[in-house]
Amino acid sequence: MNKKHIFLILLLSVGFCCLRAQEEETLVGANCTSIMVGCKASTDGSVITSHTCDSRYRTWVTMVPAADHEAGTMHKVYKGTMHTETPKSMEGVTLAGEIPEVAHTFAYMNTAYPCMNEKQLAMGESTFSGPDTLINEKGMFLIEELQRVALQRCETARDAIQLIGSLVQEYGYADGGECITIADKKEVWQMEILGEGPEKIGGMWVAQRVPDNEVAVSCNIARIGKLDRKNKDFFLCSDNIEQVAQKYGLWDGNGEFLWWKAFGSDYSAGKNFKEREWYIFNELAPSLNLSLEDEVLPFSVKPDEKVDVRKVMELFRANYEGSVLDQTQNLLCPVKRKDKEGNFVTDTVVCPNANPWMDANERALYNYLKPNSVTFYRGVAMSWCSYSTIIQCRSWLPDAVGGVCWFSVDNPGQSPRIPIYAGETKLPAGFEICGHFRFNENAVLWHYRKANKLAQVRWGRTKKMMLDNVLRYEDKAFNELPALEKEAEKLLKDHKNAEAALLLNRYTSDFSGATRQTWAELEHKFWEMFWTGF
Repeated sequence: MNKKHIFLILLLSVGFCCLRAQEEETLVGANCTSIMVGCKASTDGSVITSHTCDSRYRTWVTMVPAADHEAGTMHKVYKGTMHTETPKSMEGVTLAGEIPEVAHTFAYMNTAYPCMNEKQLAMGESTFSGPDTLINEKGMFLIEELQRVALQRCETARDAIQLIGSLVQEYGYADGGECITIADKKEVWQMEILGEGPEKIGGMWVAQRVPDNEVAVSCNIARIGKLDRKNKDFFLCSDNIEQVAQKYGLWDGNGEFLWWKAFGSDYSAGKNFKEREWYIFNELAPSLNLSLEDEVLPFSVKPDEKVDVRKVMELFRANYEGSVLDQTQNLLCPVKRKDKEGNFVTDTVVCPNANPWMDANERALYNYLKPNSVTFYRGVAMSWCSYSTIIQCRSWLPDAVGGVCWFSVDNPGQSPRIPIYAGETKLPAGFEICGHFRFNENAVLWHYRKANKLAQVRWGRTKKMMLDNVLRYEDKAFNELPALEKEAEKLLKDHKNAEAALLLNRYTSDFSGATRQTWAELEHKFWEMFWTGF
């Protein structure tokens, strides 16, 4: 074998490793962020929960109507529903079992992880994995199906927690460690769930309420600590937790039992937080001087200032640019400009092609050319995001307009947010098609992805243009929604529910259409900008 062949093999091996690394960072310990805000921590009294659905989950979404069911009807529980192309697709979907149906089920917003119902019950999600030894795939329920059943049957977060807990223990939980953040018009809770091991159909769960004047964060890591069973107003859990932990050698029975310490995964590295929790808490409560060197961060914190929903939107765009975690801070290049006297001077700036969403291949190249140029830190906004939701629950408004989901597809650091109300009955064309299976002009995902990916190639030149348009549509929504909600509220008061739903449907459709047109124009603009090369 000659030197040329050896070099080629080495090059292919490095490329394969880079591709594997890129794939793994999107799948292992790096999926989904949820920010929760209590009603007294928000500027307007909203209760907020949220979710970035990161990785290759379906992007189609529908509004499932309320329904009445005859006595004896059974509810089918499925596995595999998060990877289908349309609502009617059943490829890869299997029937896990059936449970008795209830007489009436509520309408809900059917995202990959179902997120909001007509009663202003809302959910976010974040996977924390936990020990593999606790998984029992024979359990009936995966996390998304627990969310679906709870949204169909419950009006409050507490009711949802109790129902999910009872379903897990009766029918079995088949997932790895999952957190769901559950909000209603008054409260927001963080619920973490694990299996009970391969020998038993069941599960364990713990739920902690976020104090009304505080905020909490869940980012792929177990966060709940002490099991405060006596404080029922803020704490609920199953009664089998310590026994299971001891059985599988996850706790020795000595000292205070901490859920996150017993059931944390390798990703947690012995802590109850990673970069995202620290960054978000530090942004909202800088006075606490929290450090990345700390072993433990609080479950929740009181923000220095009350949190507007637009602040949550801003945090969902976070990728650490300008902070100590900025991946691009060492990727500098010289640029010439004229000073006030017309003389050429040289500045050192971050290279225009540097971006916070570099894949493993790009990072490997930079670090090969100059060691330690780029250190990967997983941000909140990721280019592998399927969709994201920020949901407000507002007690002072009728449910149909009080619950509003700020929905976005693709990278939340680039895409606009579209308001979808709890009382809507139909979403715009294209929302019913997942965009991951193939390039599809009709799928809503591709109406944003094309411009987003082009912008990423020269982020230094495109960032301001994209952010200006994101903020322009935020301004548009917040300027227009008060009048829309007032009109819908009047229709609802007059018992014109169908007319109110139509009004809200049309607004979301028009708003979505305007953003899609703008992102098409951005795509064309970027091709014009880069016609001589990126």
